[in-house]
Amino acid sequence: MDAKGSINTAGKPIQCKAAIVRIPGEPLVIEEVIVAPPKQREVRIKIICTSLCHTDLTFWKVKDPPAVFPKILGHEAVGIVESVGEGVNEVVEGDTVIPIFLADCGECSDCLSEKSNLCTKFPLSPSPWMKREDTSRFTDINGETLYHFLSVSSFSEYTVVDIAHLTKIDPAIPPNRACLLSCGVSTGVGAAWKTAKVEAGTTVAIFGLGVIGLAVAEGARLCGAKRIIGIDVNQEKFEIGKKFGVTDFVNPDNCGNKTVSQIIMEMTGGGADYCFECVGMKSLVHEAYASCRKGWGKVVVLGVDQPGAMLTLSSFEVLHSGKSIMGSFFGGLKPKSDIRILEKRYMDKELTLDEFVTHEVDFKDINKAFDLMLEGKSLRCVIWMNK
Repeated sequence: MDAKGSINTAGKPIQCKAAIVRIPGEPLVIEEVIVAPPKQREVRIKIICTSLCHTDLTFWKVKDPPAVFPKILGHEAVGIVESVGEGVNEVVEGDTVIPIFLADCGECSDCLSEKSNLCTKFPLSPSPWMKREDTSRFTDINGETLYHFLSVSSFSEYTVVDIAHLTKIDPAIPPNRACLLSCGVSTGVGAAWKTAKVEAGTTVAIFGLGVIGLAVAEGARLCGAKRIIGIDVNQEKFEIGKKFGVTDFVNPDNCGNKTVSQIIMEMTGGGADYCFECVGMKSLVHEAYASCRKGWGKVVVLGVDQPGAMLTLSSFEVLHSGKSIMGSFFGGLKPKSDIRILEKRYMDKELTLDEFVTHEVDFKDINKAFDLMLEGKSLRCVIWMNK
């Protein structure tokens, strides 16, 4: 990835193209926008490519608060540092970086601890602003404010990101693979590696084989899991899952009078050592809990359910089963350090990333990426800004 000099743009507004959501659920509109210079502890980056995540799709359709419009979506990306604001010394112009929705400030108690990746200084929120002063760096050509998304907004040729949300990477990694490390793939791999700490020779059950579920399978494979059971209503996911280490498959529609947990218990002789819920349905969390082995079974929740969805577990069973249940946000990964490890494992041909990319389109065809995901035809569609 080659960086262009910023001697003529540093400290000045940049006019470029961005894909804007003006009406929820309607096609994105590519317009000329103005991207302001970075302020204190901020970095302006030139996006090389970005990929469409299901979270983008969800917030594209949401009409009610905290949704605000017009906004620039996108949060899986890779780019080149164009210029830096005051107080930034972690990166310099020309560095290759990936923006990550989860902050890693390096200062708060959580970021300084190996036990947490949930930054206290800059907690995740649906705020449409830059976090340090609640303002936007985007305006359209008429001066109207355009809102940020998940502290990234990568569906723009240039964007401004707080340094707490940037990770410097090796420029040798292909950009259409590097962008995958910004969210979904890292989340799944990290959930197996960092959150569950899957041990070699164990059995894993994964509820939902979307990108995150497949990434969990990849993470479990890297950890040495002996058996990886995929659970999905789409029978075609078994063949796809095999590319990431899935060894067995259960289709809930083909279980007859038995529940999925009954099938898993029979297949494993007492339950899986680790169960991952990757859909976002409380009923599947319950089923995953029932599928886990007593004494040491772990349930890891990655799926995002509807606000207010409640789990109902028997207090007696929780006490006597010895199982544990935990959430995994961004796979428990610390963006500034763990992403570099995943990057190296890919470059060393250990981590599979290539198979996640099913489509690539030019920026002008960004709406095709949405169509492909809506039709269930893509895992990850990479969007090239200026290929």
